[in-house]
Amino acid sequence: MTFRRTRCPHCKGKMEQGVRIHPECIDGYAEAQAAKSERAEAKKARDAAKVERAETRRRKEAIKTLPKLKKEAEREFNAFIRARDADQPCISCGALPPDLSGLHAGRDAGHYRSVGSAAHLRYHEDNVHAQCVHCNQHGAGRAVEYRIGLIARIGEARVVALETNNTVRKWTHDELRAIRDTYRAKLKELRQ
Repeated sequence: MTFRRTRCPHCKGKMEQGVRIHPECIDGYAEAQAAKSERAEAKKARDAAKVERAETRRRKEAIKTLPKLKKEAEREFNAFIRARDADQPCISCGALPPDLSGLHAGRDAGHYRSVGSAAHLRYHEDNVHAQCVHCNQHGAGRAVEYRIGLIARIGEARVVALETNNTVRKWTHDELRAIRDTYRAKLKELRQ
């Protein structure tokens, strides 16, 4: 027969066989158990709140309108274009990206064929390139210079393909979510 010692669950001190807790540790152990159960309840509450927040996000995502999803997709797409062309000059005037001197400061994601005239090309990477704010917003896109720069960058065949692409496109909720998520991931990958 071997004599087995155990440890007190509160103070972790050695104990004789048959004794479950030191008499002087009984009050402290009860308090520790109460604190432990409070922590467990708080963790359950945090987990339930996390699940509720996830469900709320899911419901909000499910009721988003097409215009809201188009805006989100365009924001992610344009951010990707600006990052992709960060070291490229303006496609229209050739101003270098770090030109913060004034007139050509800032960068936009400029569309060759505008969203108003060719909404189906809104998220087409060949149709959108980095353009200085001056050319894009104040110079009405400078279409002639844009075309010259675009031919130099992607080639005449692809430019002609853009110009002749007149397919009608109705975006669905799922397509817009996919575009948004795809370009968010591409931007994250590009920045790493």
